[in-house]
Amino acid sequence: MGQIGIWQIVIVAVVVVLLFGRGKISDLMGDVAKGINSFKKGLNEDDSKVAKTIDQKPSETVSQAKDQSTTS
Repeated sequence: MGQIGIWQIVIVAVVVVLLFGRGKISDLMGDVAKGINSFKKGLNEDDSKVAKTIDQKPSETVSQAKDQSTTS
């Protein structure tokens, strides 16, 4: 009684396709994929910034921080 069967899933899928249409659903999935790709790209960019900061000498990082605070 508490389990969802295959027929209930099929009925819900048919209702969703009838309401939104196939084109709208595929557009939505494309937007979701673009969002995931941009999120992954953002994470990779943050990782590369952290790696660059770690590779720098401590004196370079301190001097850059001082430069930024005086220009702000």
